[in-house]
Amino acid sequence: MSEQGWPAPRVDGAVTGTVTVPGSKSISNRALILAAIADGPSHLTGLLAARDTSLMRSALVSLGVGISESGTTVTVTPGSLKGPANVDCGLAGTVMRFVPPVAALADGVVAFDGDPYARERPMGVILDALRTLGVQIDDGGTGRMPYTVSGTGSVRGGKVTLDASGSSQFVSALLLAGARYDEGVDIRHDGKPVPSQPHLDMSVAMLRERGVTVDDTEPNRWVVAPGPIRALDTAIEPDLSNAAPFLAAAVVTGGEVTVTGWPAETTQPGGQLPELFTRFGAEVTRTEDGLTVRGTGRVQGCDLDLSEVGELSPVIAAVAAFADGPSYLRGIAHLRNHETDRLAALETEFNALGGDVTQLEDGLAIRPKPLRGGLFHTYDDHRMAHAAAVVGLLVDDLQIENIGTTAKTLPEFPQLWSGLAG
Repeated sequence: MSEQGWPAPRVDGAVTGTVTVPGSKSISNRALILAAIADGPSHLTGLLAARDTSLMRSALVSLGVGISESGTTVTVTPGSLKGPANVDCGLAGTVMRFVPPVAALADGVVAFDGDPYARERPMGVILDALRTLGVQIDDGGTGRMPYTVSGTGSVRGGKVTLDASGSSQFVSALLLAGARYDEGVDIRHDGKPVPSQPHLDMSVAMLRERGVTVDDTEPNRWVVAPGPIRALDTAIEPDLSNAAPFLAAAVVTGGEVTVTGWPAETTQPGGQLPELFTRFGAEVTRTEDGLTVRGTGRVQGCDLDLSEVGELSPVIAAVAAFADGPSYLRGIAHLRNHETDRLAALETEFNALGGDVTQLEDGLAIRPKPLRGGLFHTYDDHRMAHAAAVVGLLVDDLQIENIGTTAKTLPEFPQLWSGLAG
């Protein structure tokens, strides 16, 4: 008996429709962290309800933070941070990277673990940085989970040099907690360029909104002054990265899709989707209703630097698979350490369907070929599932293994996708 998955909806014509996506995971988990160590209660509206945010909420509650819910509002009340506590990181990078610097402020031992693949994700950079700042950590010398953080109720802080070329989250993690350290934190990056600059801009902007002084005028250096983090009521923007497959549906089918509530300005990586889809030949318009992408019936091959927006790469690769010529996705070597090795996974899955995808040192070369049906493996990676869904629009009999992995950031994805595909 052949292995079965979720039958990806296949369409015969242009996809048209309007989609509303829930709140941004990146903003939601940053807002939760900052509210947990603020100087009073914060009220968050539009907070994403998904696995990654549930794991973050559970982690903070285990440390002594009060979190309650009334309708669409989540209230976060800072408490006295303390151990012993156990933190389940699942496969959430924001939990495994952002919570340890907060756990260091707790009085007691905090143990971290997660999904099997989470134990393979490199953590040494942030753990070594915390050691430099005066935090006691036991990882058995592995630089990976499981590990424990033994807090004393305060962190000295100060200067630290790290290599964040593997993930901008290593810098954001220290930025978000640094104001609560006795000496603040002075972070210096030494290595290849830090990827995902929009996520760093997001962290800095959210700190400044809460009255924290951050100096990022010098390249590869971020200085956070010690002091309080002001409680702030926050409305969470829609998750623009989760909008990517829906807008891509318009590009590859020559259709028209609107995503409601698109912000006029944003620090989310997904804010670059209009420019990226324009490069593929689509037409993009903004109105008060949202952002609309119209496909023209032709997808142009293009050469893209995705270093700032790596998380969009799987869906971008799916669009490139239907272009009229080769595409090159560059600046994304760091995706080898995401939820899975996304470069290897994309190469494997597209080629298994008859495609021609090869890895580059820092990305992918995609030469479009007719694709056939089959089982598209997701590797427990929500972005891989999104890419598979886009492919399935134009390929007969495509099955998506473990569509449930989309619950990481968008539990409603299968229903929203089936509704859009008609």
